Amino acid sequence: MTTSSLGTALVTGASTGIGAVYADRLAHRGYDLILVARNGERLDALAQRLRAETGRTVDVVVADLTKSEDVARVEQRLADDASITLLINNAGMSLPGGTLENSSAEIETIVALNITAVARLAIAAGKAFTARGAGKIVNIASILGIAYEISEGVYSGSKGFVINLSRSLAGPARERGVQVQAVLPGATRTEIWERSGKNVDDLPADWVMDVSDLVDAALVGLDRGEEVTIPPLADEQLWLDYDKARAAMVPNLSRREVAPRYRVTEAA
Repeated sequence: MTTSSLGTALVTGASTGIGAVYADRLAHRGYDLILVARNGERLDALAQRLRAETGRTVDVVVADLTKSEDVARVEQRLADDASITLLINNAGMSLPGGTLENSSAEIETIVALNITAVARLAIAAGKAFTARGAGKIVNIASILGIAYEISEGVYSGSKGFVINLSRSLAGPARERGVQVQAVLPGATRTEIWERSGKNVDDLPADWVMDVSDLVDAALVGLDRGEEVTIPPLADEQLWLDYDKARAAMVPNLSRREVAPRYRVTEAA
């Protein structure tokens, strides 16, 4: 049983899957917890187990992060509770079917959860942590944020947003004592598949990572100070080359003159 404390970790989407494993690992590391999700029964069961196993303080916040007023409650907790030193910004969802097969209401819901709530909580934590001069923000993105061709576009686009948000926050936050990490899982065995009407077992078995392995690897990356952690990627140089190529384009992306290849030429 751990007696020392590293502060409090607030974990969204904590009732199952990636969030629940983060809660377990962080409690055993010595963090007190604030667990946020819609399913209060599951949160209570997890909280009771972790209190018994670790002796940590575990609070439960039942909230639906597709609702602005519930996001606001969590934002306020991040702003007001100076014990919070870590945000695991994990809550998210996928859509059934392809990009053109979902209703407007379904699109609004995934944007509210995967983009709006993630941004609001990351920024609330960023403001609170930088004011205190310490803290860590972990945003759960996906490899689909850079591999759009293997997923429907709204989900992959939402995860691309999380990557951009994380990376744009990381530099300024680092200068003020705060670490920001984007975690890019590949296919991971969680309930998100079933909830979106998909079967993870339809994928090749060697594509699908166990959720415990995913979280343990992500925590290694966090401990190492990584800003981007891709647990399935064995060759880190591939990511470094990709990011270097992207950065090389940046100075050339905004110019007064049209690129020569787009200039209209008069017929002879």
